[in-house]
Amino acid sequence: MDIEQKQSELIDQFVKQASSTSPNSPPIVSVIVDATSHPSLFAFSEILALPNVLQLEASENSAYLDMLRLFAHGTWSDYKSNADRLPKLTPDQILKLKQLTVLTLAETFKVLPYDQLMQELDVTNVRELEDFLINECMYAGIVRGKLDQLRRCFEVQFAAGRDLRPGQLGSMIHTLSNWLSTSENLLVSIQEKIRWADTMSEVDKKHRKDVEEKVEEVKKSLYKADIDFRGHEEICSESGGVMDYEEDRIRPKRRRHPIS
Repeated sequence: MDIEQKQSELIDQFVKQASSTSPNSPPIVSVIVDATSHPSLFAFSEILALPNVLQLEASENSAYLDMLRLFAHGTWSDYKSNADRLPKLTPDQILKLKQLTVLTLAETFKVLPYDQLMQELDVTNVRELEDFLINECMYAGIVRGKLDQLRRCFEVQFAAGRDLRPGQLGSMIHTLSNWLSTSENLLVSIQEKIRWADTMSEVDKKHRKDVEEKVEEVKKSLYKADIDFRGHEEICSESGGVMDYEEDRIRPKRRRHPIS
């Protein structure tokens, strides 16, 4: 089962659980804790959008709504900055939030320096960092990449997407609109170049045909000239033979005197 299908099934499972609970009841808090602790769930916007979950805002459990928002959009550094206003995280939640932190960084940068990762994840050495990236990120299927020990960086080749942050959708639509406009302009330019190439091809074909026709005409002219020359040569040769005969015929003959 691929990660997208597994995510979808888990989201459906937790959405059903959260939808069947009251906003002021302990079970909904348990659903949030379970969802943010689950080792294979990395998307929370569907749970966050449920009306009874949003109603936690005005309840004594509002901190759990803030915690769910943190897992949807935040990082480990965000938690440390607001730890006094949030529930204490379990070890599984800490691991999950650090995985999500890697996803956030991988969305923004394709090359992640080890020093930056160690600072963001509170990791003290390279060995611990590389073990985390391999065992908790790449084996989990949320990122793919190359560990470059010589350059001390992680080269990102793939990263699973996180939940969209508030306001991010409008920015993405603007980016996609610009991309679409650029693509359309590029397509028009390509089509113009194709038409130009087709026109030049036709011109080249016509020029080649004209040259071939002229070559054929020259060949025919040369052939005809050769035939005319050979015929003239034969006539001259025959005329020369007659003239030799006539000259010999009219030339005075010497008389032979008898030998005495």
